[in-house]
Amino acid sequence: MTEDAFTALVERHRRELHVHCYRMLGSFEEAEDLVRETLLRARTKRDGLVNRSGLRAWLYRTATNACLDLLRRNGRRVESVRSFAEVPWLQPYPDRLLPEAEPEAVVVAKETIELGFLALIQLLPPRQRAVLILRDVLGWSADETAELLETSVPAADSALQRARATLGERAEPRLEWSVVDTTAEEDALLRRFMEVHEQFDVVTWAQLLRPDVRVTMPPDPLCCDGRDSIWPLLERAVAMGDWRLVPTRANGAPTAASYLRRPGDTAYRACKLDVLRIKDGYIAEITTFDARLFPAFGLPPTL
Repeated sequence: MTEDAFTALVERHRRELHVHCYRMLGSFEEAEDLVRETLLRARTKRDGLVNRSGLRAWLYRTATNACLDLLRRNGRRVESVRSFAEVPWLQPYPDRLLPEAEPEAVVVAKETIELGFLALIQLLPPRQRAVLILRDVLGWSADETAELLETSVPAADSALQRARATLGERAEPRLEWSVVDTTAEEDALLRRFMEVHEQFDVVTWAQLLRPDVRVTMPPDPLCCDGRDSIWPLLERAVAMGDWRLVPTRANGAPTAASYLRRPGDTAYRACKLDVLRIKDGYIAEITTFDARLFPAFGLPPTL
């Protein structure tokens, strides 16, 4: 097999490996770096892998171990997750980059890429996190998981039980995740959110939000609970300049990409991403991220 053909073969796994590393780390950019490293290592071992039926398993083993090494080095883990503000490294994931698969597989992928799920598994030690993702998300067997992690089946099963117990005991009611197909109501609410943001119609804005709406802005530690608490944020946004918003999707949720034209400027420049959690026809949560991932969403830097 030529080098170009082998490169094309391993590149077929890039998206699923990226999502896997993203689940492990919660960071889009770090996941990208580790997937790039994994595929580079595969190319350097091309002669040994070209006729190997277990190429996908080798790629997952290499990517998982790279994630574990990174987590051990940075010691990054949270003791509690009451809101996304406690996971400062959390980044959004563009739906447009989710792996193409059969409809059933796509649903599973989106359910386990929601921000609530990503935040909660940051509670787990790295090895437990890996076992949980391999077993409960990817559907690997106990034998496959133990082989990948170079451990025994009883040890892998024990890690899985502890991981499930931790999530069951320490899950916060506010960190919900339950992806459904996009509905006309959801699309309409996103459009209204964008219109209100551009016009700053405060009365209509209040009508779109649940009374207990939450706003967080990772990596900022700010966490605002309740409609009354977010008015200062709106006032600050009004003072910043004029806004234009475009729709997109992140982590299986409706998302608004915001562009800001500051006083004296001639262009609307990429500013932020607002990921919305919708519940019972109202906006229950707004998670705001900066503009650094606009290229990953296929969004231009200016309008």
